[in-house]
Amino acid sequence: MTEGTTNEAPRLSNDHINDVLQQFADRFGQPQRSPVLHSPSEQNLDYEDVTFPSLDGVPLEGWFIPAAGSNKLIIANHPMGFSRSGIPTQFEPWHSRWAPSGNGFEVNFIPDYKILHDAGYNVLTYDLRNHGFSGAANGGIVSSGIFEARDVVGALQYMRNRDGTRDMTIGLFSRCLGCNATFSAMTQFPEAFNEVHCLVGIQPVTPQIILAHHLALAGVPANRIEDLEQYIVLRTGIGFSRTDAREWAKHVHIPTFLSQVHDDVLTQPSDVQTMFDNIPIAEKKLQWVYGTTARWDGYLEFQRRPEPMLEWFEQYLS
Repeated sequence: MTEGTTNEAPRLSNDHINDVLQQFADRFGQPQRSPVLHSPSEQNLDYEDVTFPSLDGVPLEGWFIPAAGSNKLIIANHPMGFSRSGIPTQFEPWHSRWAPSGNGFEVNFIPDYKILHDAGYNVLTYDLRNHGFSGAANGGIVSSGIFEARDVVGALQYMRNRDGTRDMTIGLFSRCLGCNATFSAMTQFPEAFNEVHCLVGIQPVTPQIILAHHLALAGVPANRIEDLEQYIVLRTGIGFSRTDAREWAKHVHIPTFLSQVHDDVLTQPSDVQTMFDNIPIAEKKLQWVYGTTARWDGYLEFQRRPEPMLEWFEQYLS
């Protein structure tokens, strides 16, 4: 069950608005790490704790979950502020931050890996830099995909150089920040994807849009988005124009399945629709998730209704 959102935004003083803008910039620039609370053992999955370098050497931590006799591999990453195991939004401080948008419930990704494993896929899942157990880098900031793109490439290189996996057929399962990072990696390092067969992308988002919706829920006037950007630039050195996933989508050249909660209160349908339209190939599909306004339901869609995404993987990894 999802939590309802508040329809009437509070009225804030200018000083309070400035405090809110600073808090948003701090949390967006360097979100608190979510712990790795769950393990594949909870689903009776054999797994290996692995560590490998990102393209620029940042140590990344993950799990390799083998599927006996399979030559197919899914590499999975996660949204901003999550870890490879999900996010404990039922607990503080995450609950207070996310409950106002209707996302005050836990997301546990372990069932996703069980579904993929049982469908015959080996799975590598890892924490992006500055998340989970992976290393700190770039001053601890989250770059909405610019630096995290190096993690995507590092995971591909690790699997291609590891005994037993180097010849596997690869698909990507990239979520939110992880999907933005994948789009960014395809823009920066297109040669890394020559032998990647397909992508399932869960709820990529343009940072400016999701932050504008956060401001609206907090009662901050829409015209203060420019002030928020200034706070973020002072915090990270990165403005909105450098993190536009809609532009990065123009560099996606592998079969791509995108999924998004249509009425997500933290974004708008036109954002993912534009990304989808900008992908310059015919082998693509956009799935809308209806009946909820909670973004977290989009992350749980695979474990609730895996068939469409599994069919995509089966079509392009067979």
